[in-house]
Amino acid sequence: MIRTIAMLAFWGIALPLTSVFLIPWTLLTGDIRALYHTCMWGALRGVQLAGVRVRAVGREKLDPTGTYIFMSNHASNIDPPLMLPLIPRRTSVMAKQELFTYPLLGTIMKIGALVPVDRENRDAGIAAVEAAGKVIRQGINMTIYVEGKRSSDGKLLPFKKGPFYLATECNVPVVPVTISGSYYVMPKGRFALKSGEVKVIFHDPIKPQTFTSREALMEQVRRAIDSGLPKELQEHASVTQAPASGNTRDPA
Repeated sequence: MIRTIAMLAFWGIALPLTSVFLIPWTLLTGDIRALYHTCMWGALRGVQLAGVRVRAVGREKLDPTGTYIFMSNHASNIDPPLMLPLIPRRTSVMAKQELFTYPLLGTIMKIGALVPVDRENRDAGIAAVEAAGKVIRQGINMTIYVEGKRSSDGKLLPFKKGPFYLATECNVPVVPVTISGSYYVMPKGRFALKSGEVKVIFHDPIKPQTFTSREALMEQVRRAIDSGLPKELQEHASVTQAPASGNTRDPA
């Protein structure tokens, strides 16, 4: 509990102090970069202050000037503040539509090219995918938690189809990302945060045009993300093998 309070206290003090100067600058110039980089620095430092060791793996595979769609698993509230700062250059995300109705926050989110989404409305979801496409065509990365919500047991949930439609329409590389360890540090439904290491694994970028269907792309992304999870959370590990018997034949 103390770790969580320390993290929230850091965010509650450090970020508002810097925002006093950076929010007016952002509103005046329409340039989000200074505020964005400060928030990313503060987000990651807050998690580290709480005793979470963050280790990035595979970032050298990425072109720092390229535009990507990052597709990640999601099992903890601390996934965004420990993952987003590790992405080269600025990334957009999808955020609850209600947040855009707040006067100051909504304006900042629009300047930052965040994408509003109403997860309860299918038609609104389609509009969000189209809006995300416009952001990507501006050369801004997009980060999507492809399960659509947090997993309650750390294992992968079914994937949403929208992100894969977005990838094929925009024709940009997809980077599967595995966040491994956040489920043990702070699982869904628990406020207290434990110390520990979280690995953020950036897998090889996948070019959507190399696949014959969105379903094939989805399967490739799913296999990549699953491969980075702890063994006990991987999908193949959940399959119970039948005990050997005298009538069992060698499948080969």
